[in-house]
Amino acid sequence: MSTTSDLSFLESVNASFNLAAEALDLPKGLARQIRTCNAVCEMKFGVELHGGYEIFTGWRATHSEHVLPAKGGIRYAPFADQQEVEALAALMTYKCSIVNVPFAGSKGALCINPKKYSLEELEHITRRFAQELDKRGLLGPGINVPAPDMGTGQRMMSWIADEYQKLHPNEINAKACVTGKPVHFGGVQGRVEATGRGVQYGIQEFFRHPEDVSKANLSGGLEGKRIIVQGLGNVGYHAAKFLEEEDGALIHGIIERDGAIICDQGLHTEDVYQFKLEHGKLEGFPEGTFIKNGNDALELPCDILIPAAMEGVISIANADRIQAKVIAEAANGPITFDADKILLNKGIFVIPDTYLNAGGVTVSYFEWLKNLSHVRFGRMDRRFIEAQGAKIINLLDSGIEKPLDECAKAELLKGPDEITLVRSGLQDTMCEAYQEIKEMHDSNPKIRDRRTAAFASAIRKIGDIYDSMYL
Repeated sequence: MSTTSDLSFLESVNASFNLAAEALDLPKGLARQIRTCNAVCEMKFGVELHGGYEIFTGWRATHSEHVLPAKGGIRYAPFADQQEVEALAALMTYKCSIVNVPFAGSKGALCINPKKYSLEELEHITRRFAQELDKRGLLGPGINVPAPDMGTGQRMMSWIADEYQKLHPNEINAKACVTGKPVHFGGVQGRVEATGRGVQYGIQEFFRHPEDVSKANLSGGLEGKRIIVQGLGNVGYHAAKFLEEEDGALIHGIIERDGAIICDQGLHTEDVYQFKLEHGKLEGFPEGTFIKNGNDALELPCDILIPAAMEGVISIANADRIQAKVIAEAANGPITFDADKILLNKGIFVIPDTYLNAGGVTVSYFEWLKNLSHVRFGRMDRRFIEAQGAKIINLLDSGIEKPLDECAKAELLKGPDEITLVRSGLQDTMCEAYQEIKEMHDSNPKIRDRRTAAFASAIRKIGDIYDSMYL
């Protein structure tokens, strides 16, 4: 997305990296080693469609190989290009390091408008893309593991996994070559909503630190806080839904391509989402006020603004008019480097994408582990935990005058299933990473904001690995 910023998406990522690297005492040349994209492959391949051949262009960037496999989504978009892929691959490297997931960063894209093709045609194209990735060593459970991104989803990941299995019939871990698959095809429960759930947990953790809340000129908890969400795709929808239904936040506005809906009394996310699915747009939604130019809603007063769609939506063209107290970056790169400086000077607290957007890769890591172990989470210990709980309840019942009611017993006796364990692991990951970033910020006087602190945390961890490799 074009902005009036002098810096492109990739340049913004590298500028943020440089700012953090300067705040650290790194060996000479190490920052350049970490920042440099290791490899980018451009592929042009033909696919037989409608009795002829159509040529497609795709990319796969491997930003780092300090650990393997490299990890990152594949997006299908008509505006995809190599520079965007490199920027997203770099963000994946830092993102994985920030949340302590042992993957390096990678990213892929195909320059295509998926809406112009039938399901059968998309399958044919996707399987050909998988073949091209495989022949170049850019696909495999121990080498490079894609996942869904913009324009792709569970079904496409199944096609890639199936094609990889056909190409490697003796590979017992073939399904681990991609994540984001349907549960019945080796996926993990909770993956679809993982990024939105991670956004919720990250914002919850922000409100557990009163000093951070105070810096944002806010007080109290999440309940009643006015939120504007830009983008009602997978991430924005789940983040808004969870924050509204579970935390009591007030969804003040929702922005989509055709415009925005604003409602002072609060929107019901599920109602808006279902209306969008049925009509393909927000205009005509019976509640609230429709604003034709949705980007204008980015500048409305609110407690929390959640950009959850495209990069560069907040630039030097509009940053000075942003009135949110907190910006929670659910998308990749929604704030340009130049805009970030303006927001910092305005006192707006930014929870950075490299941290907040990491729920997807965290749960992808859980799916990858599940595929390698060939055992669903909870299968080995759920009944044992329930039996242990039953013994404790029996002891309690025998020692107190009034036995526990049956509902309380049932809740206490319930052992953890896969979705419970996935959510627990994700929440722990987001809480731990937030605290590490805060500690980096508080301990280094050269660091002024959480984005720089997040990058610095990633650089420090990756640098330690490189130091160990080159001893």
